[in-house]
Amino acid sequence: MKLTWYAHATLGLETGGYRLLIDPFFSGNPATTVKASQVEADFILVTHGHGDHIGDAAPIAKRTGATVISNFEIADWIAKHGVKSHGQHLGGGFKHPFGYLKLTQALHGSAMPDGSYGGNPCGFLLTTNDGQKAYFAGDTGLFGDMALIGEEGLDLAVIPIGDNFTMGPADALRAVKLLHPRVVVPIHYSTFGLIDQDAQAWAGQVEAASTTKVVVLKPGESFEL
Repeated sequence: MKLTWYAHATLGLETGGYRLLIDPFFSGNPATTVKASQVEADFILVTHGHGDHIGDAAPIAKRTGATVISNFEIADWIAKHGVKSHGQHLGGGFKHPFGYLKLTQALHGSAMPDGSYGGNPCGFLLTTNDGQKAYFAGDTGLFGDMALIGEEGLDLAVIPIGDNFTMGPADALRAVKLLHPRVVVPIHYSTFGLIDQDAQAWAGQVEAASTTKVVVLKPGESFEL
């Protein structure tokens, strides 16, 4: 499983020969140098309807033929834009070609860029075809049921640390203690001044207080689990 961070909450994931994009926000993203026209995808996962997450999902899906996976409302909304989609809902899982994907709760909003209803925001719990488990929290505040997600035995957790709109560093540390992942990657920080954070300092706090390894990526960097 290879993870690439493109900045903000935009991620690329390669597993079992499939290419996934999560929350593809390239156009208007001041922290990335990658253009939407440069990325490929077989599937696109969208956690919620805000413009900095659904971003370039429709044009990328049209160009690549990717299927967009999200909650039912977003899947229905994007299908009307001529895109293949698959809708799920919180707590529901489905066996996709790349693995078993379950939608988890997230404490956030989900209005679409045009102001229409975007359903409930979500995170993703992925079990790959070779048995690795990865949790992508999406935009969320801390919630106690992260402990239930942690019971799955996580190889990877990807969580926000930016504060203001999501968990900040202190709550993100508490999240790590509930999730107990083998590796954690911080995202959704320092895209804009309002969410500036020192990820390296946070990594030191996490590794001093838990057994979890922190991987801090620069925009465009990748690592293999």
